[in-house]
Amino acid sequence: MSQPTETTERVRRGPEPPDLSEKGGNKDGQPQRSNDRLFMQFLAFGGCADAKALVAPLEASGITGVLYEDVNDPRGIGLLTLSTDPSDFVERVRPMLNDHGFAALVQKPEHTMLGRTYSIGYEPDLEETLLKRPRRTVLNPAWNWAVWYPLRRNGKFAQLPPDEQGVILAEHGRIGMAFGAGDFAHDIRLACHGLDKEDNDFVVGLVGKELFPLSAVVQSMRKTQQTALYLDRLGPFFVGRVVWQSSH
Repeated sequence: MSQPTETTERVRRGPEPPDLSEKGGNKDGQPQRSNDRLFMQFLAFGGCADAKALVAPLEASGITGVLYEDVNDPRGIGLLTLSTDPSDFVERVRPMLNDHGFAALVQKPEHTMLGRTYSIGYEPDLEETLLKRPRRTVLNPAWNWAVWYPLRRNGKFAQLPPDEQGVILAEHGRIGMAFGAGDFAHDIRLACHGLDKEDNDFVVGLVGKELFPLSAVVQSMRKTQQTALYLDRLGPFFVGRVVWQSSH
């Protein structure tokens, strides 16, 4: 009787489940793995005559987040909340938005964004990349200007060889690092595949001390291959200034 081969054993067992962990580079000689991610949700509203009146309910809720005044709408606000547990958006943020000063506001669904931090695979400190740096960036009291927007790449980018994708992304990355080195602009990049009704791929946040550099970094990105050749959709853009930030 013939013995089962490795191939027949694999077929008999069925497909292996995917490894969904985030992966980083080696640290202390060991590969890094993590199932922790920071989720961020951005919501925008109109009809708010006094944004400062919303600070008290935000403080009382104990949520982690940022409240912005909308530069392009004199009665507009934006609310960013963040948590490692996406249930918090339903169990803590949602009740607050249906009570207090938020209930009378009119939501702007075109600005709704939801994303999660992710790794590339070579990060020297995975926890810093996934949890600490994004939180520190959005809650930095010195960086009170922000631009938030979604984007979607076209299918041609996904079909490129990995090494060619890397060259294109590196071009984008060099611009971001240069602006960050000068303390002009700092970015938050979130994956949002399947998390929004517009089927975007990413949510991007740009924050800094002044507004002009945030516009300048978007202008610089226009010249990259990714933006010029491989994006289907970019925006809409929310531009705001911080009214309130949580302390944690």
